[in-house]
Amino acid sequence: MKIYTKTGDDGNTGIQGNLRISKSHPRIIAYGAVDETNAALGIVLANSVDKDIFNCLTKIQNDLFVVGSDLSNPNLNDVKNRVTLEMIQELEHYIDKFELELPPLTNFILPGGAIPAAQLQFTRTIVRRAETLTVDLAEKDEINTNCLIYLNRLSDLFFVLGRLINKRQGKKDILWKP
Repeated sequence: MKIYTKTGDDGNTGIQGNLRISKSHPRIIAYGAVDETNAALGIVLANSVDKDIFNCLTKIQNDLFVVGSDLSNPNLNDVKNRVTLEMIQELEHYIDKFELELPPLTNFILPGGAIPAAQLQFTRTIVRRAETLTVDLAEKDEINTNCLIYLNRLSDLFFVLGRLINKRQGKKDILWKP
């Protein structure tokens, strides 16, 4: 099978349900940002992170395929590959678990420290953009609102994990000095 199909040469692309829409449609832009998040997460995982963090992030990479699939499917009656409340609760569990290792946050912090922590903070900003683009999509088309909640929690988790990686690698949070 060839990787190129030439079916998108006119600026349209196929989505679930055998539909074709413009590559500039908010649906394509939203799940494109989710795909970008996944790629950035691959860079984080190419670095040395502890096994529990590695396992968490690898699970999230797989879940991001579900998020992208969900956003690419305008048929909400199709129950396959939908973001679920359980997926959101799993992120909340990770946040609660990993936050137990961290001192309370008393200042705004700047991204930085260990390379994988800084990369994870960068990935967090991509998730925020994916969330914003998904909000834009939701204002134009009906979507599974669990996608919005999942992306919101995911950026929170990446923030926590960035701090945790720094702590575990002996780096201090970089405090914002106004």
